[in-house]
Amino acid sequence: MNQRTRDTGARQRRAHQRGALPAGLLLIGLAASPLTVGATEFKGDNWTVDVSGYVNAYYTTVSCSGDNVGGTALAGRALGCGGQPNRTTVGNGLLPNALVTKFTTRQEGIDVSAQIGIMAHTATGDALSANSGVDVRQAYFTLGTPDFGTVKLGRDYGVFGANAILSDMTLVGAGAPVQATQRGRVTLGHIGAGYTYLGSYGQIVYTSPSASGFTFTGGVFSPVDNTGAYDSRSAPQVQLQLGYAAGAFKAWVGGKTQRFYAKDGTGAMPAQFTMSAAEVGASYTLGGFSLLGNVQTGRGIGILTDGDQGDLKGINYLVQGTYALTDKLKLGLSDGLSRNRDDRTSAADFKSNSNVTAGAYYALTRSVTLSFELGQTRSKDFAGHTARLNGGSVGGIVFF
Repeated sequence: MNQRTRDTGARQRRAHQRGALPAGLLLIGLAASPLTVGATEFKGDNWTVDVSGYVNAYYTTVSCSGDNVGGTALAGRALGCGGQPNRTTVGNGLLPNALVTKFTTRQEGIDVSAQIGIMAHTATGDALSANSGVDVRQAYFTLGTPDFGTVKLGRDYGVFGANAILSDMTLVGAGAPVQATQRGRVTLGHIGAGYTYLGSYGQIVYTSPSASGFTFTGGVFSPVDNTGAYDSRSAPQVQLQLGYAAGAFKAWVGGKTQRFYAKDGTGAMPAQFTMSAAEVGASYTLGGFSLLGNVQTGRGIGILTDGDQGDLKGINYLVQGTYALTDKLKLGLSDGLSRNRDDRTSAADFKSNSNVTAGAYYALTRSVTLSFELGQTRSKDFAGHTARLNGGSVGGIVFF
């Protein structure tokens, strides 16, 4: 088997502690990650194997103030500051550390590929615990031809929400530096404060060839349970997306749906409900300026993940603008909101998280990006109480 090494820099391409934490937060260690072109390539027996990955670390500091807001309040002291009025961590940003291996070949006119992504985190809550949590969020293979399109089978990121998180400028930074998730996993970017996390699912998904700029992606996904009150049964989750790309303009519309059933003995109301969510977004680049807008809405869409708020209507939006000041330095400002509609049972119920982040991103080399971010996250309940988290991060990421 011959080996050749190539320097690919920071190019990216689209693919995608229980303790006191709400169950939805247990999934946030699965923050989305871009795929890198293989840093090292092996060839043999008509197979090509690419090995690539990324490693990152950020110094984050936060302070929490304001009222007591329960539920998934990312700005509250319990989640935002890990139970303290302020806190500091050196750990991962929105991305974990990753080692990605991809296999490709062509057999009997069919393009065959497979990918395995293994992720690990940096920070722990003390100096004795091992950071031994291994997260295999990608393990799938694909079959395709240029005329037919591609079918993917296995575990990978979801379709719904992929454009929002992969276009989020904080993907190479930290975004909302929520301490309860960074110590043992990652920060949140705009997850729960701009978009619902796209998730990792077992799936069978079809992607069409591009026709006049249009591409269709859709399939069936292994259905998920939510925060302990509801289960899935025999019907799969379904996700669909129609995308359009023409030069510097991209647009997409999508949706997802799944049936949830109350677990025996939980007393959950209603006894069952259907998650039904829709998404629309677009991005445009003109010279050094780039603009992004994305909106998600629906019943059962959740704040952090599918159905984690039960049968409530919700809305998420993300608005972002960036400007390439030089070939190496990019400045950006992003604003996101995730909000439950007024379907509450009491005024003290959790209402919303919002996050505003300003960032500067500097390409030190073709493979290394340094970032500096400042931001504020706010959480509210329907009674008008507000919690605030002020935070900042500085650090970097290397793609290989």
